[in-house]
Amino acid sequence: MAININAKELQNLLESTPASHNIMLSGRHGIGKSRILTDWFEAKGTKVVTLFLGQMSDPGDLIGLPRKDEATGKTVFMPPYWFPTDGKPVVLFLDELNRARPEILQTIMDLALNRKLAGRPLPEGSRIISAVNDGEEYQLNELDPALVSRFNIYNFKPTVGEWLLWASQAGIDKNVLNFIENNSSMLDGDGKATNDSSCLEKTPDRRAWERVSDIVKSAPAIGPTTKKVVAGIVGAKAAASFFESFSQNRLISAESILKDFIAQKKTLESYKAHDLAIINDSIYRCIENGKGGPYCADNLMKYMDWLITSGRKESMAHFCSVFEGATYSQANLFMMSGAPKCFKTITDFISNL
Repeated sequence: MAININAKELQNLLESTPASHNIMLSGRHGIGKSRILTDWFEAKGTKVVTLFLGQMSDPGDLIGLPRKDEATGKTVFMPPYWFPTDGKPVVLFLDELNRARPEILQTIMDLALNRKLAGRPLPEGSRIISAVNDGEEYQLNELDPALVSRFNIYNFKPTVGEWLLWASQAGIDKNVLNFIENNSSMLDGDGKATNDSSCLEKTPDRRAWERVSDIVKSAPAIGPTTKKVVAGIVGAKAAASFFESFSQNRLISAESILKDFIAQKKTLESYKAHDLAIINDSIYRCIENGKGGPYCADNLMKYMDWLITSGRKESMAHFCSVFEGATYSQANLFMMSGAPKCFKTITDFISNL
């Protein structure tokens, strides 16, 4: 069984794994495998070439077409459109590996072992990363054990918190953010249809919620048409829950707590542990995105003191666990350097557990 890694661990893994090692990421569709890889490598100035192997019908799509070399009389292969000819290393992202035809997989064998296609080597320092879907709901081809052995394999499971942090920075609609904060199981769905008579029933995934955000932000009003459009993106069940959340009371914002804790204290006292866990994550994201405000440190300290002195130690333990998880690196740095009392409170609480 492959080891599970989240998005932060994936970045650490990419940093520490030599370029000569091939990596395979297994996971559900729509969880951001290609987006995270592309953003991470391109930020470092490395080009990412994505090849959708499930769409290739002939090895020539991968290795290029043959032609006769007039000088030697031998057959050579012209480099395909994607092949790097400038000598600079690339990341070759082989998506849908276990949807590829057997003849395509045979070509990948040589590529994964020798870093060559039709005798043409990849530039020194290039990486090969593949992605596969795993689950009974997919129509997949079995991979040869000899091919699998050429890869380091990890089961990619990015956390809900990582997606919410990305979504808040990417400008995803606040209605979507609020809904997923309160209904985290709806982010990825369970991948199972509830209507046996239809193989086309929709279930939510991360790509789908991004499309929902586009629809909601562009809609002048939420009417029947908008609701049907959204139902076609995430499914009827998820859409009904999403629009029902519009009329429900929402938790107070992290910004309001970090601006004036005393003004929000009475409302906070009515919240359950589940609500406070959502508030905790929201506070970290708020600080991570630089929205804490000038009185952030003072009000954060008041909030933490209140959690401890009011008997909500379970919620304080959760707050500390988020710090230890290091998902929000800038927020952690702020507490360590800009809010030393908060940092001391966290370390003292952890040491006394």
